[in-house]
Amino acid sequence: MGTTPKIDDPDLPLVQLFALWPVTARVFLSHRMACFGCPISPFHTVIDACAEYRLDEAVFRTALQAAVQGQSPLNDAKE
Repeated sequence: MGTTPKIDDPDLPLVQLFALWPVTARVFLSHRMACFGCPISPFHTVIDACAEYRLDEAVFRTALQAAVQGQSPLNDAKE
């Protein structure tokens, strides 16, 4: 068995992100992103998703971190 990936791993597939940190799906859904449940999620990363939806990756990753740490990413998404 390998080590658990880190949430900020640039090569982490979205399907694995959702499996390890289910709360992150809320961040995607709050941005109206269809990544959660998408058949392409095993092949896409946060980088790919942000590029596809034209989102600032750094801001989006901050929202993911906040969700994992129990803070509300929805407040950050509205600003």
